[in-house]
Amino acid sequence: MRCGLRLALLAGLLACSNGAGKPNVLFIAVDDLRPQLNAYGKDFMHTPNVDRLAGRGVLFERAYCMVPTCGASRASLMSGIRPAPGRFISYTSRADRDVPKATTLNTHFKQQGYTTISLGKVFHNAADNAHGWSKPPWRSTGPGYQDREAERAAIAAHKKRYPKRRRVRGGAFEAVDAPDAGYPDAETARVAIQHLEGFARDRDQPFFLAVGFLKPHLPFVAPKKYWDLYDFDRVQLPDNYYAPKDAPAVAMHSSGELRSYAGIPPQGPVDALTARKLIHGYYACVSFIDAQLGRLIDALERLELHDHTIIVLWGDHGWQLGEHLMWNKHSCFETSMHAPLLITAPGLRGVKPGTRVSALVEFIDIYPGLCELAGLPQPKHLEGRSLVPLMKDPGAPWKKHAVGRFKQGDTVRTDRYRYSEYRKNDQLIGHMLYDHEKDPGENRNISGSPENQSLVQGLGKVLDRIKGR
Repeated sequence: MRCGLRLALLAGLLACSNGAGKPNVLFIAVDDLRPQLNAYGKDFMHTPNVDRLAGRGVLFERAYCMVPTCGASRASLMSGIRPAPGRFISYTSRADRDVPKATTLNTHFKQQGYTTISLGKVFHNAADNAHGWSKPPWRSTGPGYQDREAERAAIAAHKKRYPKRRRVRGGAFEAVDAPDAGYPDAETARVAIQHLEGFARDRDQPFFLAVGFLKPHLPFVAPKKYWDLYDFDRVQLPDNYYAPKDAPAVAMHSSGELRSYAGIPPQGPVDALTARKLIHGYYACVSFIDAQLGRLIDALERLELHDHTIIVLWGDHGWQLGEHLMWNKHSCFETSMHAPLLITAPGLRGVKPGTRVSALVEFIDIYPGLCELAGLPQPKHLEGRSLVPLMKDPGAPWKKHAVGRFKQGDTVRTDRYRYSEYRKNDQLIGHMLYDHEKDPGENRNISGSPENQSLVQGLGKVLDRIKGR
């Protein structure tokens, strides 16, 4: 009874500005977005619209995905259920197949009276839980590369150099002087704005509008003006452009996703010049997406929807930009697990604009948090905790561990350490321990040091207790 009253009061506070019974939700997913943002202390990044959100709402400094690959990460987040060795294991994972009895986030909001819309990449597979959207999911069919002749030439040159490579994508990056409108993500923003304009005409009908942007996923294709925001001469390789000391082989990968693009060698290290161009391209794509985010925020304000719309911005996982000689995600290192999360909830009492939360947050906490913010009941299957107490009081009592996994590895993050275990046929085949106070780059595995054995055993027990089954 008390819980129901609290939820009703909360929903009333959030919706008081328009008289509707429930607040709207703008749910924004960004593919491969690591915390490479000005709001996260990377002051060389040009991300003014993320800064706008951070100044108005709550930024979670240490939010962690559940699985560092897109399909599995999104299926876990949207279902609110932890991954396990047989659940949410690859980029092709689907929530409706791995946890068919679970009510996903979009379906729950639809059942509670919301109009639910999916634009762009929300679930990895558009058909996943499609019944949970009020209309069929929409995705742009526009080309990613703008210079198609250069794309074909890059593929041909790569095949000539590496004749054994039969399937090759275009170049890993492209910078052409073209308008935003020709790119799929810009079209996604345009269609989202059209929906917002429609919602503004029927303010009594709450909406859950999910917008999934593709960039900065490979290839790093963005208008040249975004590349020009960064001086290439100042783009440098990461400080740890080398393999971590004493890391088990199973923890590393050969950046297979990147190697499917023309101009990237099938094996071996990426040369320094190409590596810097990749980093430059990643920066450009992040700023391009920031501009599309700005268009959505501007539309909310123009349509007078901003004051009664919850905004959630999240990256589905981290991304390695050459750290430990690896690119992409697909690892249990901090660079793959750590991802951005920002939430604005206008009208929620006790939340100060510009709040920063340093507590350890897991992506399975987003689903119950949105339920509480919207005043909706939480499905019983949820395995996370509502983020609302942290939004009101960043120092509130909270969980001490963030747990995730990728393939054979299970990993746990504490305030100071990251510990990972790798198993085959339930037998331990490798482990890693990194002290983030002394080694934030995770450059030296100290799991084998005698003085750390009690810590390793303790964190192993934590993993065994919390990880999904």
